[in-house]
Amino acid sequence: MAHLTQNPAEKERFICIYPVYINSKKTLAEGRRISTEKAVENPSCAEIRDVLTAAGMNVYVENKMHPREWNRDVQFRGRVRVQLKEEDGSFCQEKFGSRKDLMFYVAEMIPKLKTRTQKSGGGDASSQQGEGGKKSKKKKK
Repeated sequence: MAHLTQNPAEKERFICIYPVYINSKKTLAEGRRISTEKAVENPSCAEIRDVLTAAGMNVYVENKMHPREWNRDVQFRGRVRVQLKEEDGSFCQEKFGSRKDLMFYVAEMIPKLKTRTQKSGGGDASSQQGEGGKKSKKKKK
């Protein structure tokens, strides 16, 4: 296995974050990794990328699917790779000491994004008709 590297700063050693991990609409069996109270409703790769880039992390997006994601829609596509550790093995940022810390941070920050705050400002009913069925294909319960 000579092609695999132990260097945490190499791109293939970055950790993967799939939107499923922090999606409050998913069950643990469907791939969610944090509690529903802390999770976000249907996060996208772009949102995860924006939050982590703003936090100063080294991030890039890949066009990959989570194996348990049955919906092949573009909206659910993608995974974010994040550099968690420096070359010497120390963490890039002290506040992110694990994958979980990173997930909790992202889930906490996504609702504060401008794209989120504008949409939810007018209440569910008005924003749903305004979007014209672009993203809100799921039935409201």
